[in-house]
Amino acid sequence: MRQSQLFTKILKESPKDEISANAKLLERAGFIFKTMSGVYDYLPLGWRVLSKINQIIREEINAIGGQELHLSAFQSKDLWEKTGRWQTLADIMYQFKDQSGHDVGLATTHEEAVTDIAKRFIRSYKDLPVFVYQIQTKFRDEPRARSGLIRGKEFLMKDLYSFHQDEKDLDLFYKKVVKAYLKIFKRLGLSIFVTEASGGIFSKEPSHEFQALTLSGEDTIFYCQKCQYAQNREIATMKEGGQCPKCSGKVFQSRAIEVGNIFKLGTRFSEAIGLNFISKDGQARPAIMGSYGIGPGRAMGTIVEVSSDERGIIWPESVAPYGIHLIFLFRESVKKTRLKKLAEKIYQDLQKKNIEVLYDDREDKSAGEKFADADLIGAPLRIVVSDKTMAKDSVEIKKRNSKKIEVVKISRFNQIKK
Repeated sequence: MRQSQLFTKILKESPKDEISANAKLLERAGFIFKTMSGVYDYLPLGWRVLSKINQIIREEINAIGGQELHLSAFQSKDLWEKTGRWQTLADIMYQFKDQSGHDVGLATTHEEAVTDIAKRFIRSYKDLPVFVYQIQTKFRDEPRARSGLIRGKEFLMKDLYSFHQDEKDLDLFYKKVVKAYLKIFKRLGLSIFVTEASGGIFSKEPSHEFQALTLSGEDTIFYCQKCQYAQNREIATMKEGGQCPKCSGKVFQSRAIEVGNIFKLGTRFSEAIGLNFISKDGQARPAIMGSYGIGPGRAMGTIVEVSSDERGIIWPESVAPYGIHLIFLFRESVKKTRLKKLAEKIYQDLQKKNIEVLYDDREDKSAGEKFADADLIGAPLRIVVSDKTMAKDSVEIKKRNSKKIEVVKISRFNQIKK
């Protein structure tokens, strides 16, 4: 992509109405656009990052047997009244009447909807277990929408639902999901603590949250670095400076961001909606369920919170909008044409190798402006072509997370692979 043709432009200053680092950096760099409080549009750079996050999630959830679907955001009051959540979630659920006078809500989550669908297809124990998921927009009238992509009123959610014939089978899959989630977050460059928490509004049973440590986090957790055991403050029996109940290691306290969560739902939704199956002994039994969420947008915002500096974002290679930021500089106009041809050749050669490149071909920007923009956007690798490097038949290479600049012969580009 040529930066001169990029839809967005860098903002000189951070938006004054933003508090969180992720919102300030992502808006200023042109990844997102704030439509209103808690509502953000993903622009070309941001959509590239989000799509890569979604793809990583898909790969790992598919690997444990997940089948992707897509459920409607519109929800019937009648269905949600069966579980009582039309009333209990009224404070955060957008509810209204359509033109025919029917009460309709925008989904905050999809347990009711997926359970109702499953009634048509799950009849026998032979139909179990089954795991379905989606990556879809959710809506919540969030009163605390002030943390950029971390907490919004409209947001993307990967929600996975599992259906089982007994608790033992649910427990086995639950452990598989924990491992899959840890793989996902590792690929996203996030260090995670699997944290015990309450079930909240979704389940009476304890749940587990996947927390990334950062001073800007909304949650507080207590954790042991030795064995990785952690508890959310809401249910914590651990105290800072005390001993871990699992391994006697020292307990630490930290702010953190919840980027995923998993719940054992039991039979709450299947009983309310009438999802029963015929067991091996010929008895009708309610299906046992689990629910598992990851916020892709929230994950994106969390990456920025934990991986950035005073100059801008530092993307991990796995989700960076472009792997390389190629910068063309010239001081002497007499060498400009030769330099541009060289930069163009490098750009084309990298593209032929299927390497994603953002090529800063702008001629009206100074070297300082280009370097500042590159640091803000945060591609993992910066390559500079200038009259200085051309004289040495070389380019300058610098990693975004390093201060070291390496001068490399252009011939070495033949060895670069995707």
